Amino acid sequence: MRIGVDLGGTKIEAAVLDGGDRELFRERVPTPAGDYEATLSAIVGLVRRAEERTGARAAGIGVAMPGALSPATGLVKNANSTCLIGKPLDRDLARALGRPVRLANDADCFALSEAADGAAAGASCVFGAILGTGVGGGVVVSGRILSGPNAITGEWGHNPLPWPADDERPGPSCYCGKRGCIETFLSGPGLARDYEPGAKTRVASEEVARRAAAGEPRAAAALERYEDRLARALATVINVLDPEVIVLGGGLSNLARLYQSVPRLWGRYVFSDDVRTKLARARHGDSSGVRGAVRLF
Repeated sequence: MRIGVDLGGTKIEAAVLDGGDRELFRERVPTPAGDYEATLSAIVGLVRRAEERTGARAAGIGVAMPGALSPATGLVKNANSTCLIGKPLDRDLARALGRPVRLANDADCFALSEAADGAAAGASCVFGAILGTGVGGGVVVSGRILSGPNAITGEWGHNPLPWPADDERPGPSCYCGKRGCIETFLSGPGLARDYEPGAKTRVASEEVARRAAAGEPRAAAALERYEDRLARALATVINVLDPEVIVLGGGLSNLARLYQSVPRLWGRYVFSDDVRTKLARARHGDSSGVRGAVRLF
């Protein structure tokens, strides 16, 4: 029996899989916003309920998390759930649970899940791109997560939007302290901001997509800009990594039109006469993160 936990900004999910990847348990609870100690307690409670319901004990727990552990300090860095930053999350959880805990970035876990038995099963090189409240990425090669010496492999969301038009410079401010990051254009809030610039309250990205499907010109134009920006951003990933499959996750991955429009557009930007990379929707949906966390042990 293996247990994984996906620690997200709005929900924490735990799952138990047996040796054949059959799901034995799954539960979600809201994430205690901005409260580190309450977050630890919520994770411990989920793991204990998982073991009570399944009647077995896991030797170790895998946890998908926003951000990463700094190789320099062993503390969390780069997390948009800022209450985690600077905390020894793995050690605190290991002490509370009484066993080893392995942490990995949530986009890495997403990519690992989809490479193992998801939309990219059998591919030797996979890039997993999360398009949600933020923009994250993970790289899996030959079934293994690449984390890198700085623990930032795949962090494409905090590079500048490539080939920017004049009206895209310098770009929106990003929480990382820079302007014009890919995340500020391709996240859900980024699409909503582009649709209603300067608005005090904005419609959700899902509503923008619905309005575009209903024929509203302004929404349709916003989605067309989004698709071209996504094609540019993924073209740089292909130019550097040349993956066999790019898998999309997060709320915006549910836009079915992306899987036809973006590959049609990215040929303008990829440094090749022919682009054979496949763009695919995640097979395991928003449960891919927790399924990848299970695989950390």
